[in-house]
Amino acid sequence: METITLNLPAAVALTDEQFYQLSIANEEWRLEQTPEGELIIMPPTGGESGIRNSDLTTDLNLWNRQTRLGKVFDSSTVFQLPNGAKRSPDAAWVLLERWEALSAEDKRKFPPLCPDFVIELREAKLSRRESQSDSLETLRAKMRYYRTNGCRLGWLIDPQTPLVEIYRLSEEVAEVINFSFDQPPTLSGEDVLPGFLLDITPILNP
Repeated sequence: METITLNLPAAVALTDEQFYQLSIANEEWRLEQTPEGELIIMPPTGGESGIRNSDLTTDLNLWNRQTRLGKVFDSSTVFQLPNGAKRSPDAAWVLLERWEALSAEDKRKFPPLCPDFVIELREAKLSRRESQSDSLETLRAKMRYYRTNGCRLGWLIDPQTPLVEIYRLSEEVAEVINFSFDQPPTLSGEDVLPGFLLDITPILNP
């Protein structure tokens, strides 16, 4: 199975509520939407990617339980970004004050905000039609969406190359960390997630 992108004519453009209802009615798929209204349909996560996503969310949540600085979200959460895009990071974190400022309805549905921190993980397996560069470029474009919509820190983790790209709100160009499998880096949450460190060794060996 592969990701499908549908171009929706303006006459049938989905409202926020319609997108929400469509997503709820098709829970076996991950649906996203670009600011231009394109509907992105993604297949379920495979086993190795599921393990990696679980490790990421667990590490982030353990840190957050100690600090109680915000809320952690897994890959099934859709965020409505300020530019109109609907995106689902593999892991995300929102500052507590921003989360508590939302209405009960906004919390129950797709939160209308951009996370303060996101992680995107490149899938381990590619479809026949997808080149490695295309897959990586798609994720890079997604990371730029987050940054331009106010995300303060983002990590793109690619176990295939392998590399990590760090996106910061204050920097137009991402920091690229190329590494070897026997010497993976430890990533810092910097001033966004104070004290959070992520050892990506388990991500490389699910």
